Amino acid sequence: MEDYIIGIGKRIREIRKEKNLTINTVATDAEVSNGLISRVENGRTIPSLPVLLNIINALEVEVATFFNSLPASGKVPFVVSRAAENSVIEKEIEAKGLEYKYIFGKSLSSIAFEAVLLEIQPGSQRDKVETDAYEFKYMLSGQCVYVIGDEEVTLYEGDSIFFDGRIPHVPENRGTQPTKMLVLYFFIKNAEG
Repeated sequence: MEDYIIGIGKRIREIRKEKNLTINTVATDAEVSNGLISRVENGRTIPSLPVLLNIINALEVEVATFFNSLPASGKVPFVVSRAAENSVIEKEIEAKGLEYKYIFGKSLSSIAFEAVLLEIQPGSQRDKVETDAYEFKYMLSGQCVYVIGDEEVTLYEGDSIFFDGRIPHVPENRGTQPTKMLVLYFFIKNAEG
């Protein structure tokens, strides 16, 4: 079941969009916040089992149907992610000028990870967020200021940064050109979670 974890958010988003449900509708019916649904869909957090079951119920699908549609782990020693399978990740309404594109995700016995391409437009706006993951960012082009807690770090093309995503953070493009970065989320599994 560990291989399913990384695809849960993607599956929730797929079903919600197929049924033309808004994040607000699913959140209300599941008795959780809009922000939680957004974080789960975008791979920033993994819901507890009771919360996941409430979300599945709010999506009006059978639990077995939900899990049967998740990709099973294979026996090959590699995973290929095709460009045609990449999808834009829907973020919070308050996030303007930031586009996240899901490009890869995999769960192993002690860690799950996702790879995302992030494009940040000049003047982008979003409040600081927290993720239940360690984050690695590699600047592909442009520059941006990463605000992590009370600190600010300016990153340029070729720079990288690694930090605990539980610290409130936000990237800001204060320049005049779009910025692109590769983002890797590492979800550490432990005995508590």
